[in-house]
Amino acid sequence: MAEVKTQGAVEAMEVAEASRQTEWEKPSFVGDLFLGKLNLDLIYPFPEQPPQDKAEADDFLQKLERFLAENVDADEIDRTGEYPRELFAGFKKLGAWGMKIPKEYGGLGFSATNYNRAIGLVATWCGSSVAWLSAHQSIGVPQPLKLFGTEEQKKRYLPRLANGAISAFALTEPGVGSDPAKMQTTAVRSPDGKGWIINGEKLWCTNGTQAELIVVMAQTPPKMVKGKEKKQITAFIVETSTPGFSVEHRCQFMGLRGIGNGLLRFKDVYVPNENLLWGEGLGLKLALITLNTGRLTIPAGCAASGRRMLEIAQEWANERVQWGLPIGKHEAVAAKIAWMASHTFAMEAIVWLTSGLADRGKVDLRLEAAMAKLFNTEVAWQCIDHLVQIRGGRGYETAESLRGRGEKGYPVERIMRDMRINRIFEGTSEIQHLFIAREAVDPHMKRGFKILQPETPTREKLSAAAKAGAHYAAWYPSKYLGWSRYPKFAELGKLATHMRFVERNSRHLARSIFHAMMRYQARLERKQMVLFRIVDIGTDLFAMAASISYAMMLARKGNQNAMDLADVFCREAEMRIETNFRFLFTDYDDAAYKLVLNFLEGEYDWFKGPLVEPLMPSPEQLEEDIRKLA
Repeated sequence: MAEVKTQGAVEAMEVAEASRQTEWEKPSFVGDLFLGKLNLDLIYPFPEQPPQDKAEADDFLQKLERFLAENVDADEIDRTGEYPRELFAGFKKLGAWGMKIPKEYGGLGFSATNYNRAIGLVATWCGSSVAWLSAHQSIGVPQPLKLFGTEEQKKRYLPRLANGAISAFALTEPGVGSDPAKMQTTAVRSPDGKGWIINGEKLWCTNGTQAELIVVMAQTPPKMVKGKEKKQITAFIVETSTPGFSVEHRCQFMGLRGIGNGLLRFKDVYVPNENLLWGEGLGLKLALITLNTGRLTIPAGCAASGRRMLEIAQEWANERVQWGLPIGKHEAVAAKIAWMASHTFAMEAIVWLTSGLADRGKVDLRLEAAMAKLFNTEVAWQCIDHLVQIRGGRGYETAESLRGRGEKGYPVERIMRDMRINRIFEGTSEIQHLFIAREAVDPHMKRGFKILQPETPTREKLSAAAKAGAHYAAWYPSKYLGWSRYPKFAELGKLATHMRFVERNSRHLARSIFHAMMRYQARLERKQMVLFRIVDIGTDLFAMAASISYAMMLARKGNQNAMDLADVFCREAEMRIETNFRFLFTDYDDAAYKLVLNFLEGEYDWFKGPLVEPLMPSPEQLEEDIRKLA
């Protein structure tokens, strides 16, 4: 099937590629996995939280839990769609707005692990509260300011942010989602050269309706690079008290009904030069790095919510009796609970592994963080779907209605509505797939780039082909070699067979990526379903390795049945992996894509007509009939 790249697609790719982090200064467990190497030393033994670090947050977490229990009525927030102002003040008193802000700037200075412990706790109470705290600290002004701000900027803004000045992150626009090349918001130099004038709109800005400070991405004047004009996207810290800023609309959603998400307008908003973050043209790179580092928060909330869902499932499965047995003892329901329990365990393993590695700072986590976001949000959604099914009609009924007729007010339907956004927030599952896939094939792309480009001179192509051939002559056979059978990993006990599976199939995955490159060459970037299956295999392998390492750590502490949870999860993951390998290259993709192209062209319009034919002819039909009679 012919595929043509439009000029817009080429430009979008160039902007995205220019903003990628191409350097790998530290090792990556997942990066090695895609190359067929099981670098187990990076994740095993499991990176436990140091006791002194844990103790630093224990008292805060007890106070936070007490505050949530006494003050946060999640069902009332959901019913009214309003977030009580007193909760903002309560979080301020606790210091919760500054959990990730260093102590020297007035924050609590929590480690990634402690921050995610706190976010997980809040997630079990109220999704809207998580959104306020997370959007402020994980992707709002504090995060990029810590990473890229000047010392002067940090001293000016971080104490204020720690003290409850709410912040937000503005990237998306009404016509722009994941394609920043189309960004319409602009920033031009002020006439006096002392600042910038921003004009444009930003959509779905979480916290935007209440924020005092916002990181805003805007297109600044292009620059000439090697004789070619390059778009520049730059980040600015904007004070919402500045004339010209306005909240045009507060958005309302299926779930998280208490969040302050809105459409923001910038009309000749003046921003002084000192509020530019990092540098001109570095805004998109700043945004991507910020999202990478802040991406562990949503997975933490998903894992904690998984525990809450399991509590509800356990109680109901014991309490509800059908056909003489508690429903949990019927195999159809038991299978769902087993899936929830084992996959919640895997979610936790990934969260505490990535948090621990983030705190140690010795691993490049961009792929692990993206996989955590992808895996945990997809799994948490499946968990709530199972829980609704287990609860039956009660899972579809609101907590208020349940209480109104004398039953326990489990908020299952609210959890489902709140949970759905996680697969979209901070990069959709599809964007996570594409990001991970791009990094997975990058080592091969670097070697084959000149070979695949039509404009490359013949001599350069031949030289590149010779170098690539020499590399793969040694690399490719090595992906068939290596002992991954008994007794390797015997110290892992009953989980050893699963770790051997991970090692064998990491090599299989590396070979498959190479096969995909050879099969599709430059077209591989367009074969998204193939790339998605490659990413799903890698994600399940990562989740298996994390679960095994986590289970071994817990078993050493006396929780031997943690190995049972890891075992059941690995069995399920292995079935998915084998299925994805089996159907990695399938003609279904082309058949489905062709169908959609025809559908969009209107060839199936007969399929979307009215279900009931009108009894009377339309005025147009009457006119046509009269014309025929005449």
